[in-house]
Amino acid sequence: MSKIILTGDRPTGRLHVGHYVGSLRRRVQLQNSGEFDKIFIMIADAQALTDNADNPEKIRQNVIEVALDYLSCGLDPKKSVLLVQSQISELTELTFYYMDLVTVSRLQRNPTVKSEIKMRNFEASIPVGFFCYPISQAADITAFKATTVPVGEDQEPMIEQTREIVRKFNSVYGETLVEPKIMLPDNAACMRLPGLDGKAKMSKSLGNCIYLADDPKTVKQKVMSMFTDPGHIRVEDPGKVEGNPVFTYLDAFCDDDLLAEYMPDYKSLDELKDHYRRGGLGDVKIKKFLNNVLQEVLSPIRERRQQLQKDIPSIYDILKEGSDTARETAAQTLSEVKRAMKINYFEDQELINSQAEKYSYED
Repeated sequence: MSKIILTGDRPTGRLHVGHYVGSLRRRVQLQNSGEFDKIFIMIADAQALTDNADNPEKIRQNVIEVALDYLSCGLDPKKSVLLVQSQISELTELTFYYMDLVTVSRLQRNPTVKSEIKMRNFEASIPVGFFCYPISQAADITAFKATTVPVGEDQEPMIEQTREIVRKFNSVYGETLVEPKIMLPDNAACMRLPGLDGKAKMSKSLGNCIYLADDPKTVKQKVMSMFTDPGHIRVEDPGKVEGNPVFTYLDAFCDDDLLAEYMPDYKSLDELKDHYRRGGLGDVKIKKFLNNVLQEVLSPIRERRQQLQKDIPSIYDILKEGSDTARETAAQTLSEVKRAMKINYFEDQELINSQAEKYSYED
């Protein structure tokens, strides 16, 4: 069986460093590893419209922003297929068929759906498209026969729902769809990067992000305003590392080379943390260190983005070519699904002949 990856993002804004450590950095590594036969990276604009239907221009403008972020981080259209979800109509048809295999109560139990509904204050009035998000995601994954889906831990319930749909379809209609496996970040700090304000999740909607496209001055301002340990008032005070976003970010971004360059007095991050815990290390110093680390990581990404922005039409060409390629694959899967469901009437010559024979006897 071919090894295939499907992953992507909703174009509701520019991507931030949480996206980078949670998925983008890993995608580039996987793309360059040569271990996978095909990699599909989706800009999920149709899913983004499920809770932005009244503001399509927001989605329209951000498709190119996400594409620029992808390319500037190192995703290569020669190695990965970059596609736009809404341009693959087969995904919509697959979603419709899968709806018959999922109950309303099962969707209501999905922890990710429940938390997203609460976050958006949809409890009283949930858009049907948003409620069916897990089914749409299952269509995306199965359309490309993905064997691996790299996502954050908050998406585990969604992948499990896809696996349930695959098993149900195959049990009813015969072995047709591929059951995917989830791939979580290998760095615990990257599972869910907290917001600058210390909230559980960095989120565009909460405004607590550092964006990949932020200029150096903006990055520094955001880092220096970060939440730390409210009990660490004076430099000599003992500080808490656990739950402190600055140290979580350092776990996610800092490597030995950066530590040696900017904090040569410490042999490891653990040593730095121990110093903070016992007191004598100020928040300003560790924030300045984090700023240096982030600037090093983001600088090449910003530089590539500045070059890419000079030829926007070529970015749209990349997305169109990738979407055309993806549609061929999705169309093949849809054909197999319709054949399994026995709704491929005009291609089923055996059905046509049997019906013709049936009615010839009646004559």
